[in-house]
Amino acid sequence: MPDLRRRSGRARVPTERMLESIEQEDIALAFQHDETMEKELQLQDDMMDPIAFAASADPDNMYLHEAIKAPDKRQFMKAMVKEASSHQDNQHWLLMKRTSIPKGKKVLPAVWAMKRKRRIATREIYKWKARLNIHGGKQTKGVDFWETYSPMVAWNSIRTFMTLALVNNWHTRQLNFVLAYPQADVECDMYMEIPRGFKLPAGKNAKDYALKLRRNLYGSRQASCVWSQYLAKGLIARGFVQSKIDECVFYRGKLILMVYVDDCILMSPDNQDIDDVIKLLRETVKGTRPFDVTDEGDISDYLGVKVTRLDDGTITLTQPHLIDQIIEDLGLKENTKTKDLPALTSKVLNKDVNGKPFNEKWNYRSVVGKLNFLEKSTRPDLAYSVHQCSRFSIDPKESHAQAIKQIGRYLMTNRDKGIILKPDPEMGLEDWVDTDFCGAWDRQYAMEDPTTAQSRSGYAIRYCGCPITWRSKLQTEVALSTTEAEYVALSQSLREVLPIMRLLEEAKAANIDVIHVKPIIRCTVFEDNSGAMELANVPKMRERTKHINSKYHHFRDFVICKIVSVLACDTTDQIGDNFTKPTVKSLFVKHRKSLMGWGTH
Repeated sequence: MPDLRRRSGRARVPTERMLESIEQEDIALAFQHDETMEKELQLQDDMMDPIAFAASADPDNMYLHEAIKAPDKRQFMKAMVKEASSHQDNQHWLLMKRTSIPKGKKVLPAVWAMKRKRRIATREIYKWKARLNIHGGKQTKGVDFWETYSPMVAWNSIRTFMTLALVNNWHTRQLNFVLAYPQADVECDMYMEIPRGFKLPAGKNAKDYALKLRRNLYGSRQASCVWSQYLAKGLIARGFVQSKIDECVFYRGKLILMVYVDDCILMSPDNQDIDDVIKLLRETVKGTRPFDVTDEGDISDYLGVKVTRLDDGTITLTQPHLIDQIIEDLGLKENTKTKDLPALTSKVLNKDVNGKPFNEKWNYRSVVGKLNFLEKSTRPDLAYSVHQCSRFSIDPKESHAQAIKQIGRYLMTNRDKGIILKPDPEMGLEDWVDTDFCGAWDRQYAMEDPTTAQSRSGYAIRYCGCPITWRSKLQTEVALSTTEAEYVALSQSLREVLPIMRLLEEAKAANIDVIHVKPIIRCTVFEDNSGAMELANVPKMRERTKHINSKYHHFRDFVICKIVSVLACDTTDQIGDNFTKPTVKSLFVKHRKSLMGWGTH
């Protein structure tokens, strides 16, 4: 590892002896694993962040003791040298004696985290990353960290503005902030142990020294929070206006900037405007330091999604590499019989308390994590089937394993498919809502599994005919009628719709060209239950409906002001049907084409 006495920017090349010494150090990382599983209804909310949920399932993420046992360990070792050199050359810390550290201050361990980065289209490894972290698990709230929250751009925002980019023929660009977190200063005095492999000057014992951090190192509890605040401050100093709806969306003239940690998307009608902003980011402005940022060109791979711009102007969002991983994890072969539907139409899953225990070679929770990431990113056609399986991650049975395999066999027929963004400027913001009233009820299992009495909500929100967001979930309360179940689903979906409406209104006020049908941005909600429609449009309280909690009436003012219109639709045209129950093939394919742009395989 690097010699701390060197301060030049000259690249360090690891010697064979150095690599061998690192190879012999199998560092035991003291991370505590929480064995307590979430309750089922909590689990479905946790999985709304698919990237975080799937991260632990990625075999390309590992710690040092795992990396040095991998066949490509030498590439990881070189990456470690590069990482440490970057920190040292940019003076991200100071070497000091432990006796100089104020009493009561902790010296936290250093932790190495490794990752293979692959090209989405080919799965070729193009980079080995080694990240030096401080062990945030040993920090104490109120002593060496306070706030930890940091916003992440929502896929809702990304898909909404991608749709607008297509409608308006905007230019797009992808940026990456290099060593993002350490570009910000450290929030408070923090000290870290000398990382394994670092060489101190002759006669100095690593146990007698520590590193005082000058910059915001990865791994600390507040690292993401500090970076997001630093980034927002720097962007505002450069003339950007931060969105009040999505804190990771920024406006500057006609330009839109969206950021997820260190990955950034720029959109603008003028390509020169994008070039000017990139140049501005690299300059010192109003006392803020320049950002270290790289121009990655037009959007191609973003947050694990392959973005392809076709000749006809449409954009496809796909994840064939992830589908291949899932199929491989399940052990499905090329000659395996495929399925036309992701879920059996004849069965609704339950806990299967007395069923055969899970007895597969693959990890149930790992595969569910990948399926959830896939569904939330590019495959709304999997929403119902994946959510059914995810509910039983705590104690899966063989019946649940077969349901997972059904999804895998379905994916084998359409691994290269995803979402097709082909906007229709004549269409506005639409919300297709449906519910399945007590669809999982089973008298046989009712005492052992009370959730069989809960109804399932499903909705899909489109803008200009393109899918923006969708969800399939169990309702938390037990509905007493079909009308109540449908009304609850309507209310839940509009909690997603209203922020999207406000985002579009905000963008229009910021002088962004927003396409909409009428002068006021409207959302047309398509319902197939007359009772729920009447309850939404006419505020009458009846014996069978007055008990519905006020939290489900929150959108009525928007209906009264005619900003939201609740319209009827035929059951056979209800796109939300695919999110609430296992539909027959003809309807499933019809709704899939309406939402995702493709019908047959």
